[in-house]
Amino acid sequence: MSGAITCSVADLSVLLGPNATAAADYICGQLGTVNNKFTDAAYAVDNTYLLFSAYLVFSMQLGFAMLCAGSVRAKNTMNIMLTNVLDAAAGGLFYYLFGYAFAFGGSSEGFIGRHNFALRDFPTLTADYSFFLYQWAFAIAAAGITSGSIAERTQFVAYLIYSSFLTGFVYPVVSHWFWSPDGWASPFRPADDRLFSTGAIDFAGSGVVHMVGGIAGLWGALIEGPRRGRFEKGGRAIALRGHSASLVVLGTFLLWFGWYGFNPGSFTKILIPYVSGSNYGQWSGIGRTAVTTTLSGCTAALTTLFGKRLLSGHWNVTDVCNGLLGGFAAITAGCSVVEPWAAIVCGFMASLVLIGCNKLAELVRFDDPLEAAQLHGGCGAWGLIFVGLFAKEKYLNEVYGATPGRPYGLLMGGGGKLLGAQLVQILVVIGWVSATMGTLFFILKKLNLLRISEKDEMQGMDMTRHGGFAYIYHDNDDESHRVDPGSPFPRSATPPRV
Repeated sequence: MSGAITCSVADLSVLLGPNATAAADYICGQLGTVNNKFTDAAYAVDNTYLLFSAYLVFSMQLGFAMLCAGSVRAKNTMNIMLTNVLDAAAGGLFYYLFGYAFAFGGSSEGFIGRHNFALRDFPTLTADYSFFLYQWAFAIAAAGITSGSIAERTQFVAYLIYSSFLTGFVYPVVSHWFWSPDGWASPFRPADDRLFSTGAIDFAGSGVVHMVGGIAGLWGALIEGPRRGRFEKGGRAIALRGHSASLVVLGTFLLWFGWYGFNPGSFTKILIPYVSGSNYGQWSGIGRTAVTTTLSGCTAALTTLFGKRLLSGHWNVTDVCNGLLGGFAAITAGCSVVEPWAAIVCGFMASLVLIGCNKLAELVRFDDPLEAAQLHGGCGAWGLIFVGLFAKEKYLNEVYGATPGRPYGLLMGGGGKLLGAQLVQILVVIGWVSATMGTLFFILKKLNLLRISEKDEMQGMDMTRHGGFAYIYHDNDDESHRVDPGSPFPRSATPPRV
């Protein structure tokens, strides 16, 4: 704890007269007790703050589940909900056994951690159980992103395999590179040993979380191919709309709420003064981070609203929700080191990136039911570039420790070194995830473990793989579920017993 109370028996005894040594010893002992109480309280407050942030980030899983459920057709609702539960459950076990150790367990040449497997010799001097829980919540968020890209056509066993591999190995290695003090591109390394004298700045994970999940989803969707009926033989795109805009909006608001643990919570501590004895400290940075997060998401939502109106002629709530989330994904890297006005720029550009990526996806016949690869991959990459342009020197020194001559945003007068480090991060994340997850999905395809049969896909996985529908429904694009005249039930559905 900074500013600890100190007491010297020798100094006090000179001032106290007869029995001075005993009196001084008593006074110093009492002050030491008080100092220990303050230290204990500081640890308790910081750990409570981190635990609360972990709970917020974990609540995003409910947001992912609702968003995914609303974005797919009703015949696949139970399947996508189960995969979201699986991401958390399998991710929890594999992150405990391997992931945390690879991410934060002491480095081997800056590439991968090698201690604390299954939380052995834990807690450490620098990390407690609250930190593990927080990092696990991040890991399963990356896996949840990928599940949206390959929805409605993927075998259940493939979800089990990819989710375990992603949370247990692929994601932890990336988080080690950029977040562990030992990582080769970490901004927490000694000043003379940082990448381009700065290290890559990815505060809450535009690259570490969002790009990893998005690029993994990109390869999964590319290798699987589009859903049947998504594109005509001539290449024209056919909209396979999700069955519930209500669930999409509910999921979006839940994710918005959870993002206040995702971004501000990434400080991990709150009781750190920037100016001792003043009202300015890490709590101020946390508040600013919440504001920049909000402004970026709001700007992206409004930009998407009017942009899609101009392109399609409709006010589409699903597009607005995706735009909002794209703004959040972009600001995540720089939320703590930029001014609020810069967050508006970030959100505006994130919306344009998302719209452009979606247009490109249609041109190349790429099918992602939740636009996850475009949203998290594309907007995440823009978020890293944004930091290299707009990061403020003062905030970098407050958040990452004062370093004379630290490079900062190019457009803020800080030169191009930080932007260079950000571009390196983009390239290595794309390369690592492509080499690992791309290979995994290719192997699964060769083993016939990736895609379901055409019959299962047309009928819906809820009926063929999960024992029945989530609820009685009717998909306009599915001929196999046309309603019989005079019957309230689809042909393939069993009427409920009264």
